[in-house]
Amino acid sequence: MTVNLTRIYTRLGDDGQTHLGDMSRVSKTDARIEAYGTVDELNSHIGVTLTVGGMPETFITWLRRIQNDLFDVGADLAVPETSGDGGDERGRLRVRAEQVTWLEQRCDEVNATLAPLKSFVLPGGTTAAAHLHVCRTVCRRAERRVLSVEGSSPEVLRYLNRLSDLLFILSRGANAGDEPLWQPGLSQDQA
Repeated sequence: MTVNLTRIYTRLGDDGQTHLGDMSRVSKTDARIEAYGTVDELNSHIGVTLTVGGMPETFITWLRRIQNDLFDVGADLAVPETSGDGGDERGRLRVRAEQVTWLEQRCDEVNATLAPLKSFVLPGGTTAAAHLHVCRTVCRRAERRVLSVEGSSPEVLRYLNRLSDLLFILSRGANAGDEPLWQPGLSQDQA
């Protein structure tokens, strides 16, 4: 698949509408646009996360792959499966089960190195872990946005669900065992 961008501005969105991948026009507030816009936001947060120190090199490699996969997610969301244009028969890019499986394998790989949790983890710790927590929360929002998209691919939802799990596990890994844990009622005991 070749992408050829010769001009960035087109003026086609000046009326508050945009094209989907099947060339149908929808409002920029359409649930589908909100969903892949949130995926784009997540991708940008991952990009920022990659600029901070303290991240294991393996995690960096994985996050770069995930950034590319998130463009696949956006492409999948940009073309309704029931668009009437032939959909998948025309070679539309769709998220595949293998991409979800890869995330699950990474979750298992890192989780096997971590101590079992004894409480909920507070977002924070190292700079890298804190950024990964922001990515996790944006990923969860993207997942919720996809739920409101009629006819969206179940693999997109599965991908985002596993990705948020992986981002949580990576944040734990980035904290290297020194993670802030929730202490229920802590401030109440100090009153």
